[in-house]
Amino acid sequence: MKTAPLSTNQKMFRLAIVGLIPLVLVLLFLWAGGWLAPNRLSADKIIDVLQKSGGEHPGYRRNHAKGICVIGQFTSNGNASAFSRALVFTAGSTPVIGRFAIAGGVPTVPDYAVPVRSMALQFRQKNGEEWRTGMNAMPFFPVGTTEAFYELQTATLPVPATGKPDPEKLKAFVGKHPEITAFFGWLKKYVPSSSWASDSFNSLNAFFLIDKAGNKHLVRWSMVPETAFQPMSDENKKDKDFLQNDIVQRLKQGTIKWNLMITLANPEDKGNDSSKVWPSDRKVINAGTLILTQAIPQAQGPCNDINYDPLILPDGIAASDDPILNARSSAYAKSYNLRTREQSHQAGAQ
Repeated sequence: MKTAPLSTNQKMFRLAIVGLIPLVLVLLFLWAGGWLAPNRLSADKIIDVLQKSGGEHPGYRRNHAKGICVIGQFTSNGNASAFSRALVFTAGSTPVIGRFAIAGGVPTVPDYAVPVRSMALQFRQKNGEEWRTGMNAMPFFPVGTTEAFYELQTATLPVPATGKPDPEKLKAFVGKHPEITAFFGWLKKYVPSSSWASDSFNSLNAFFLIDKAGNKHLVRWSMVPETAFQPMSDENKKDKDFLQNDIVQRLKQGTIKWNLMITLANPEDKGNDSSKVWPSDRKVINAGTLILTQAIPQAQGPCNDINYDPLILPDGIAASDDPILNARSSAYAKSYNLRTREQSHQAGAQ
């Protein structure tokens, strides 16, 4: 059966559709970059406000700039394999390249001056897939949306005349985002430890574990230390790099361990707001042990070239609908591109 020839109008319509497809892709690309909506929050805006807060330090991460590389392995006990088909949860060991850091964009800040610390890990599975996660030593995020985070960074920028944030701007922010009072309450009671080795690190954002049958399980996870807690001392404050020096000395003497504890949500728990803590009676699984064996300065270490993007996930782990996850991923990528280009220019100038 012969098909009737296309009319001139039909031909023009088809050509228009073919031409429209790349145009739509370009528009989506520009929108994602914030070009078509100047008021929309983009990775550029996040990086810009972080640099205004900490200053420009070429070759370093725009946040958590000061850190140290660590190497080790994760030994799974198989307990989480019923909830996730990811190979990392199958009984056995997976190589890990990690990084300890303190928050902020200043690479020379004293360790004792920053209360928020972080642990980032790259798990390299045998099938070539990776799981990357960035965790923080705080129980929840200050705010629940990307826009609120940006507003917080803006409200706390130092005023040139005083070098400190404008208290009126901060007061206005708290009035608009009262959820942050919970974080301020935690911060007021928080006692910094004397070592990264005794800190607990939390995913903050929620994720899904996907089992072999395709069922999704909403979770958060934490690395819980086996090292006993000791508060930061006056002696620690005499050494601006005491956290790095401590971790190096500990690993010279032996391994340091954390247990990966995975918290499963109840049906009523939400995964889209990292400023809310789930109740403490939720089911928790001990998925295995992180064992660190070596520390290396970040400039020469393997963690320096790793972008610890929280959305680099293996089959069996998936992102939740938390909006901050996409923002973190975009900002990490922007920061990574900037600092690697800067490091390349610095190397070429030597």
